[in-house]
Amino acid sequence: MRKPSRAASFRKILIANRGEIALRIMRTARRLGYRVVAVYSDADRENLHVREADEAVRLGEALPAQSYLNIGAIVSAAKSSGADALHPGYGFLAENARLAEACRDAGLVFIGPSAEMIEAMGNKAGAKEIMRAAGVPCVPGYLGADQSETALLVEANRIGFPVMIKAVAGGGGRGMRLVSDASAFVDAVRGARSEAQSAFGDSAVILERAIVDPRHIEIQVFGDAFGNAIHLGERDCSVQRRHQKLIEEAPAPKVSAELRERMGSISVNAIRSIGYQGAGTLEFLLDRNGEFFFMEMNTRLQVEHPVTEAVTGLDLVELQLRVASGEPLGLKQEDVRFSGHAIEARLCSEDAANDFMPQSGCMKLWRKPEGLRVEHAMCSGSEIPPFYDSMIAKFVSFGTTRDEARRKLIHGLEETAAFGVTTNQSFLAACLRHPEFLEGDVTTSFIALNRAELLASPNDAGESAALAALLLHVSNPFAPPWKGGRTLGTTFPLPVRLELDHVVYDIELMREREGGYTARLKGTECSFEIVELSREAIRFLRDGLTESARFLRDGDHLYLLHRGITISARDLTLSRPASTPTIKSDGQIRAAMSGRVVAVLVRPGEGVAAGQPIVTLEAMKMEHVHSAPVSGVISAIDVTEGEQVKSGQLVIKIDVLSA
Repeated sequence: MRKPSRAASFRKILIANRGEIALRIMRTARRLGYRVVAVYSDADRENLHVREADEAVRLGEALPAQSYLNIGAIVSAAKSSGADALHPGYGFLAENARLAEACRDAGLVFIGPSAEMIEAMGNKAGAKEIMRAAGVPCVPGYLGADQSETALLVEANRIGFPVMIKAVAGGGGRGMRLVSDASAFVDAVRGARSEAQSAFGDSAVILERAIVDPRHIEIQVFGDAFGNAIHLGERDCSVQRRHQKLIEEAPAPKVSAELRERMGSISVNAIRSIGYQGAGTLEFLLDRNGEFFFMEMNTRLQVEHPVTEAVTGLDLVELQLRVASGEPLGLKQEDVRFSGHAIEARLCSEDAANDFMPQSGCMKLWRKPEGLRVEHAMCSGSEIPPFYDSMIAKFVSFGTTRDEARRKLIHGLEETAAFGVTTNQSFLAACLRHPEFLEGDVTTSFIALNRAELLASPNDAGESAALAALLLHVSNPFAPPWKGGRTLGTTFPLPVRLELDHVVYDIELMREREGGYTARLKGTECSFEIVELSREAIRFLRDGLTESARFLRDGDHLYLLHRGITISARDLTLSRPASTPTIKSDGQIRAAMSGRVVAVLVRPGEGVAAGQPIVTLEAMKMEHVHSAPVSGVISAIDVTEGEQVKSGQLVIKIDVLSA
């Protein structure tokens, strides 16, 4: 047994993160008697994690490089606040060796592995060599130093397509590309490098043989300074978009006890052999034959750690704090017990129907469900800035069986009111309802293969439009308050024009003498009888069925949660027809989202072809390439690299070539 390190006593912890992540760390730290210090950027000045902390220190402006990625500012904040330990959370600098080293130099306890261990495992190429030496099976690939496009293409052909390109540093799906043939390889390498450089400050990549249609399985491990090492079981993280996880669960369905023991033992032996201390996760690809291959190791707590906590009854943050303070884990492998099933869904501010485009703005109304563990930092009126990750909450359900956990999670998602910013709420519920998920048979290609089905709304669009028209009428601040019962007055059809899911509906709304309403549109009728109406909710009778819905009227916008689906309608009754935000026919290119200009790919006077990439924007850690909608000549570039732009802002003009 190695000699244990000197106990590291600390009493106040600075949490170098934001939002729900910081709040999660705070909860356990306070339970164990520690004081907590928050840090914040200008964009987060009013964030819940700032208000909940014992103390808070401003880091800088909104951009991550000027705030949450500024190591000097973070260490200075810890020293000025009197903190003697630092927890990096997950994301941002959680796997940054320079932060761990800076903490050590400043006399701060870094709640995580050593700087040397982070450095060793944070480099994907180096980590694979270490894992191979420890007997862990790895995906065949190229880990070499020659990063020229020519050398990479030669190696890709040697490995054989399809090939996966991965950034050497970082994770979270950034700097990752799947390439099916050689003709697309060079462009994919350039895109991966650009994204990796922007996200991690390192453009180097590795190549791996693409494991076709795999499952993504990860093993949670812990080690301490006394040579103890354990695993806490596996998680299935196969439901992904853009190589980023959306739904995770523990235990993984259809993983046998034998396979679980084999993966766990290999993982424990690996971290014990390298003297790993703290929380870590080994990520694997599992193929249809039951063979698994190491991808990478995350030297931090994972976003999905709550599902492991649910099935083990352990607090992983508490284990982190105990290990960091020099205590032994206090657990042997045989002490770890598993029970029940847990599933986590990541609520993201993104438009699933529009290629998961990140969304920023104001959350007008936030009502979380009862009965679920919801990790969040939201409240009604919260601003969601474009500078950080699009995940705004995590919903975690637990049941004695997988299906019980699945049903609870669907119900919780359907009961959540998240009005004002487009989220993936309905998309997540659709994933959980899908027959393949029900059978526990999803792979990393699940969303790509079933996207159209997952995006289809189970609600009738015409009926939703009719209900929206009724609510726009009865919630009109300039109309007389609604009263139930019969009406003796003469009623006339009220014209209502609204936009719902980019479709305009012209509706005639009629108040019937018996007190109900009839909405006529496109040759059909929908009749409603209001049972109860309040500021945010309505109960109504429709075809003999009493239903409830939650809504919010915000100017000419109406947000509606009905049958578990959230919709947004815009009242156009008194409005002139509005121009579309992005005009593709006249060569005016407008930003599809609020974000930062990563790269301008053209120059004034340059000829471009329709479909040619011209500018790349980044928002919420995701890049989006804008292409030329028409052929022509670049006549004006109205932005510069590094500039922040708003959605709909004019960025480039093209003089269209005449036919």
